[in-house]
Amino acid sequence: MNQRRSSTPAEPAPLVHLIDDDRSVRAALEDLLASVGLRVRAFGSVSEFLGAPREDVPGCLILDVRMPGQSGMDFHRQMGELDIHLPVIFITGHGDIAMGVEAMKNGAVEFLTKPFRDQDLLDAIQQGIERDRQRRREEGAIDELRQRWASLNAGELAVVQGVVRGRLNKQIAADLGVSEITVKVRRAQVMRKMQARTLVDLVRMYDRLQAS
Repeated sequence: MNQRRSSTPAEPAPLVHLIDDDRSVRAALEDLLASVGLRVRAFGSVSEFLGAPREDVPGCLILDVRMPGQSGMDFHRQMGELDIHLPVIFITGHGDIAMGVEAMKNGAVEFLTKPFRDQDLLDAIQQGIERDRQRRREEGAIDELRQRWASLNAGELAVVQGVVRGRLNKQIAADLGVSEITVKVRRAQVMRKMQARTLVDLVRMYDRLQAS
């Protein structure tokens, strides 16, 4: 008898974004990434990148430091304000130690000076993609928690507030002017809706939501 196998949706293929004003560099890097099976979209400027639609898939951004118009360093500082969270790998033919230190402090994956080893870039790309995958997983988990939280009614939310303050059921009941049985029922509903196994789990979920 054939057994039905459960399947999970395949993760979309990652995409490497490349911004470099040098056409020959773009072509060479596109060939390199294609040779190892990576998808890549190349742009000649920051404005060109910003004007293009972006796929909602894991990825990273290879970014030249010095370009006409907005520089790579300036764009990196601005990415958070633009709600762009791609991990960045800097490449440059004109970098110095101070620039590299600033880039890494601002969260860059790597700062590579041309000419660099192909393997160093490929390693940085894999690190960047994995970092982005992790960010996306964490954001997905937070979104799911928010949806569960939104399903709680006012009475259940009031009980949660008492629980996270360490109040006992009878104390919460007195605070809310309801019976202790009502508090127990609401708490059980909260645990079910939030999919919390223990009160410690519930408090952790609450803290995570408050921090997000």
